[in-house]
Amino acid sequence: MDIAFALTGLLLTWPLFVLIALCVTAQDGGAAIFRQQRIGRDGRLFDCLKFRSMRMGAEQALPSASDPEWQAMRKLTRDPRVTPLGRLLRRSSLDELPQLINVLRGEMALVGPRPIVIDEAARYGRRLADYCAVPPGLTGLWQVSGRNAVPYPRRVAMDVWFVRNRTVGIYLAILARTVPAVLSRRGVS
Repeated sequence: MDIAFALTGLLLTWPLFVLIALCVTAQDGGAAIFRQQRIGRDGRLFDCLKFRSMRMGAEQALPSASDPEWQAMRKLTRDPRVTPLGRLLRRSSLDELPQLINVLRGEMALVGPRPIVIDEAARYGRRLADYCAVPPGLTGLWQVSGRNAVPYPRRVAMDVWFVRNRTVGIYLAILARTVPAVLSRRGVS
């Protein structure tokens, strides 16, 4: 099901995919696709793909570890590293469109816990085993339940609940709630 939906999604959006890639490259000449190592199923690392939404070199300019917002959410509401085009891509979730390729490669599913970076593994503690039991998803329960407005501990609890209770019905319900959640922009920073 994941492969069929991802392939259909790519076929339907390829003109948009090309347009976004051209716009991202045109803004500063940098690469259109950003690759970042994330933790996948069984703890294997993979390159998670996104359209680049930050200025070049943003990885070296991470927020201060003492920033309370960064510590609580692992995101900043007004991140100075994000480009104007990047803000638009993030608000519309179009920055995640390349993750359909991750789904086709078997590194991700359409629905599951959102992929985390190695530094976030400690936040899962003993629950990391639950996170690693399934492939990370393009969308997930916390995304359709408020996205960035959901505190990190609640996000972890939602990921664990999904893994322990997943059924085809829950999977399809989350998929169905994704488009309205993206369009409403609730919880988007």
